[in-house]
Amino acid sequence: MIFYFSATGNSCHVAKRIADATGDRIISVTECLKKGAFDFNAKDGETIGFITPVYNFGLPVTVIDFINRLNLNHRGYVFTLVTFGGFSGGASKMIKALLKEKGIKTDAQYSVRMPDTWTPVYDLSDKEKICETNRKADIKIDGIIKKISKKVNGNFDSRRIPFGDKFYGGYEEMRKTSTLSVSSNCIGCGLCAEQCPVNAIEIRNGKPVWVKDKCAMCLGCLHHCPSFAIQRGEKTRIHGQYTHE
Repeated sequence: MIFYFSATGNSCHVAKRIADATGDRIISVTECLKKGAFDFNAKDGETIGFITPVYNFGLPVTVIDFINRLNLNHRGYVFTLVTFGGFSGGASKMIKALLKEKGIKTDAQYSVRMPDTWTPVYDLSDKEKICETNRKADIKIDGIIKKISKKVNGNFDSRRIPFGDKFYGGYEEMRKTSTLSVSSNCIGCGLCAEQCPVNAIEIRNGKPVWVKDKCAMCLGCLHHCPSFAIQRGEKTRIHGQYTHE
């Protein structure tokens, strides 16, 4: 049983790769939040995984919300895995602490470097560079699969930062939806509202409107928009869109 949160496909790709190799099932955190599904019973000895991207050196609010509401009956190996662009920061430390509060002991922690989708800062316009990053990621995932299959214990998050969670405070400011905008290119398809993990978008008069002051700021709306009409600041259009192929 592998729980994952993914806005642009990185963490979903990792979850599928591991599940395909181990025979485990994958469960979308976004779908659980939308459906109110938080009660799960694992088979004896079943491996439990939690896979999430790193946001501002910490965890997406969606993952925090899900774990806080999770009721999980389990007796098996538990691992966490974070995907990141630069550093994993304090995300592994945060998720381990959240799970401990729920009575869930973490046996192993992993991390995988993948393209950073925070395009207000990072440039994703070089497709060859992106392909190379993902190629290296798949090699890393192969090694992680071997460890998970053998139920190896330990902290294998190689890009964490001591006290990385201390830098997480800026995430609340980043979550303000007032920083997002929509251009006249919008075709009113509604994909952004459909995919928003926190239901922060509604389609009104054929255009998306953010109806909450804050969202997860996953930028899934920006990256999935077929007309690239959603932006955050001045650089996102230059830096391009990304979804894992």
